Amino acid sequence: MPNRSEVPQTSARPEGRTLWRNRNFNVFWLGQSLSVLGGSISLLALPLLVLEATDSLVQMGAITAVAGAAGIVTGTFAGYVVDHTDRRRTMIVCDLVRAVALCALPWIWAAGQQVWLLYVLMAVVAGLTTVFDVGYVTAVADLVDTRDLTVANSRLLGTFAVGSILGPILAGLITAAVGAAWALAIDGASFLVSAASLCFVTFSPRETPGKPGPDGTPGQGGAAGLLREMFAVGLRFIWSHPALRTLTVLLTLLTFLTLGATDLLIYRVRHDLGQDEAVLGSVVAVSGLGAIAAAVLADLLRRRLGFGTCWLGAVLMIGLSVTVIGNSRSVPVIALAAATFVFGTTLGGVCSMTLRQQVTPDHLLGRVTSAFWTVHMASGPIGAAVLTVAASHYGVPAVAVGGGLFCLAIFTLGLLSPLRTRRPESLPLRAGRDTRR
Repeated sequence: MPNRSEVPQTSARPEGRTLWRNRNFNVFWLGQSLSVLGGSISLLALPLLVLEATDSLVQMGAITAVAGAAGIVTGTFAGYVVDHTDRRRTMIVCDLVRAVALCALPWIWAAGQQVWLLYVLMAVVAGLTTVFDVGYVTAVADLVDTRDLTVANSRLLGTFAVGSILGPILAGLITAAVGAAWALAIDGASFLVSAASLCFVTFSPRETPGKPGPDGTPGQGGAAGLLREMFAVGLRFIWSHPALRTLTVLLTLLTFLTLGATDLLIYRVRHDLGQDEAVLGSVVAVSGLGAIAAAVLADLLRRRLGFGTCWLGAVLMIGLSVTVIGNSRSVPVIALAAATFVFGTTLGGVCSMTLRQQVTPDHLLGRVTSAFWTVHMASGPIGAAVLTVAASHYGVPAVAVGGGLFCLAIFTLGLLSPLRTRRPESLPLRAGRDTRR
């Protein structure tokens, strides 16, 4: 497997310079920071728009499900698209189409509140977001040195954390002033900022996938070959690397719990403790501080403690915080536990993203990322449904304890796997694996 350091270096990845002096990365970082803020506005504005039009939580859940399904389906071929096209151009097209769709929403909505349009719109936006996000991950690896990946990912996720705190606040103010549809249009405008910033970023050159190997075997052939190129190539690479294989399995189990944990938090604070929306908003805001802390500390912790300690420690934090959230009756304690939960998920996310970027050849990174996300994210909606149904029958405290024990089981499996090592990126691929396609 070619090492990323063997890929020819250009000015897009300056050697011997700090990340702060990497112009390409900093322009990319700034553009994505503003885009993330717009996306965070939509997280609150969209449900407000649906509730305003339908007064139905069922409709909101259905739109969320449709968007989630669109993202998963798109994930099966997003990596192929990113790996076989100019990544920057593909990301710009995704930004522009999303911008047009969301900026047109206020005028379409004013002409008649057709809820079916939101289903179509959110499905399209979700699909394009999946393609963009796969390109986003590969872009980071294109823009910075391998040694700077953890720092770069930490800064980007730290910005996401800040946006997740400020976005809902801005969404509330904008919605109150001009309506939820215009708040979504502002999110659309943020995609224009992202597209403009990408125009000023230069990516490193990369290998072209799909070329015949030395033995003359083509990179693809017919419908079966295309399917292999779209998804199976990335999945096979993941399975050939001992650390990525185990990480995919354990993260799939963990995502089964984490996606529904937010619902448990909301239900616990609002229903079990009888607190109002203002208190719930404060708890969510405090939880965002955990992501900022993890973004600041992730590089230091990874260098000092190694991958195994950081990732497995994050799993323990998640299990402990879920147990506390579901059983404590103190709002400050729950807020602290929520911050710990977000700290753990962010630290684990930085470590897993960096590992994937470190070990994957550049020409496969899109397909590997797409396969990785599609597999482990598919368990999230199922887990959220199971957790909420179980909580309605047995109560949040019992389900939270079960979730904590579930994380302990994942931690134990991790201790018996290659993930316990300090540097899993140095582990060899399984013999006989060809990574040239």
